Parts: sequence; structure tokens; C-alpha cells
Amino acid sequence: MGDPVVTAHARRAEIQRRANVIGIDEAYISLLVDEFYRRIRADETLGPIFEEAIGDRWDYHLPRMKSFWASVALNAGTYSGQPVPAHKKLSQVEQSHFQTWLALFRQTLQDTAPTPEAVDYFMERANRIAESLQLAMFGFPGLPVKRQG
Repeated sequence: MGDPVVTAHARRAEIQRRANVIGIDEAYISLLVDEFYRRIRADETLGPIFEEAIGDRWDYHLPRMKSFWASVALNAGTYSGQPVPAHKKLSQVEQSHFQTWLALFRQTLQDTAPTPEAVDYFMERANRIAESLQLAMFGFPGLPVKRQG
């Protein structure tokens, strides 16, 4: 069996190479995050939720989101936050908000992505993230919901 460090490094390099082929790099991720959160802030449903949660800390939040998406899309390994606990304390979030978030994310991708493959690449990951957060926040369908207050 090969050296796990080399294997992890090789895996990261291959993920980044494949992403770069379809136009995904740190520069595009920065553009995507800036544009997406500009749209989020302007959205009548999601804007107030984000405003209440983030307030005047966008200069802190945006770099963290860029790091998060670089880690998700490029396996950059630069994000060390805990998204589940952060989202679980947002009591005003409803399950339907995830569909709004995903639709806005898809539209932002369709308007900005360098290739159609980049849209699919990000949406596959965004859908998994949304599903994971929904399960953490709202439980499994049909089971009682346990919300921490």
C-alpha cells in the first residue's frame, strides 16, 4: 500500500486538476462567493436571516465562505469551521429556505460559471451540503424534530 501522505497529496492534485479543466479555481470561487452573497443580501426571504446572523461582519464571513468553497470544490483543506453548529443556532431558518438558497446558488452559477460543467460540479456539492444541514437541523422526515435552543 502506498504512503497515505502521497496518496492524499495526489488525490488533492487530481481534484484540483479536474476542477481547473472546467474553469474552477480560487479566482472563480472568490467571484462566485461575492456575487452569491450579494444576491443573498438582496433576497427578500433570505436577506433578513443573513443580516440578523451576520450583521456588519461580512468582512469576516466572506473570506470564510471562500475558504469553505475552496475546500469543498478544490479539496484545498483551508476551512476549519463547524457549519452544523453554526446553522443549528439559527432558529429563524425553515426547511423551505434551503430550496430558496439552492435556487439562488444555481442561478448565480448559471450567470457566472465559466462552463456548464462547473454549474453541475458545484450544484452536486451544494445539494449534498444542503441535505446534510437540513438533516442536522430538522432531523429525518417523519421523525420528531429536536431543535436546540
